[in-house]
Amino acid sequence: MTRFVGIDSFYQKVSAEPGTGQAPVAQFNIFRIEDLLLPKSKQVSYSKRNFFKISIITGHNKIHYADQCIEVHESALIFTNPMIPYSWEILGERQTGYLCVFTEDFFSRFGNIRDYPVFQSADQAIIPLDDAGAAPFITLFIRMLSELNGDYVFKYDLIRNLLYEIVHTAQKMRPASGTALTGSNAAERISSLFLELLERQFPIELSNQVVAIRTPADFARQLNVHVNHLNKALKETTGQTTSQLISTRILQESKILLKSTNWTINEIAWSLGFEEPNHFSGFFKSRTKVSPSSFRAATID
Repeated sequence: MTRFVGIDSFYQKVSAEPGTGQAPVAQFNIFRIEDLLLPKSKQVSYSKRNFFKISIITGHNKIHYADQCIEVHESALIFTNPMIPYSWEILGERQTGYLCVFTEDFFSRFGNIRDYPVFQSADQAIIPLDDAGAAPFITLFIRMLSELNGDYVFKYDLIRNLLYEIVHTAQKMRPASGTALTGSNAAERISSLFLELLERQFPIELSNQVVAIRTPADFARQLNVHVNHLNKALKETTGQTTSQLISTRILQESKILLKSTNWTINEIAWSLGFEEPNHFSGFFKSRTKVSPSSFRAATID
């Protein structure tokens, strides 16, 4: 099972104080890589985060992101999505650069940061750079660090603009080409990532929490594979289709919410990604033979 790393755990790991971002739940911080307590072990372990990260690293490394493995000999700009497990395998002794971490709330009034291509799939997320290509990005990171440590009243607005400049500049460039696994190993990896991505959205604990990735096409897009390839891998390893696995997990969560909360049927339907409550009722009844309200009223599941 993929290890989940929250932003609080990240700060503990790097022995740093939490950042701020004006809004009570917003977080932003930036670090020099050489100042962090880099892991001594060079074993690769996939991790999920609940925060976004943009890094520029110089050194010999391998970046494992979704089903891609990309070796970096010089520098690379890396965008990581909290939904996708990834890891950084250190191969060289000397590592320099910067990384910034932020929560989605840091951009809540300024657009949806997760919609940008660099945060959506592995084939857009890693940009290889030579020294000349890395220099402008390093300058932007240095400016963000300087502003964060300054006392300018609107510094977070300026930092957001600098982040957007990094995102848009990167999206104009050619991303790296990774090496994907083939055969049964590839099917197992894709299946594992799919199941992690599916489970990442649960449990639903707040009525305003919504399942963001709902359809086979959504999952395929996040994992950077064709939907038919995803379906074939899942059939090979689990014996079920993508739609069957999604439906089973949605049904399981719907039963939990019906029994353990006082949310309305409409609120539960919305949280589970159904645009109309009657669509949820039809989905639930077709699989359980009873309506959501009847299931809730029953004393035995």
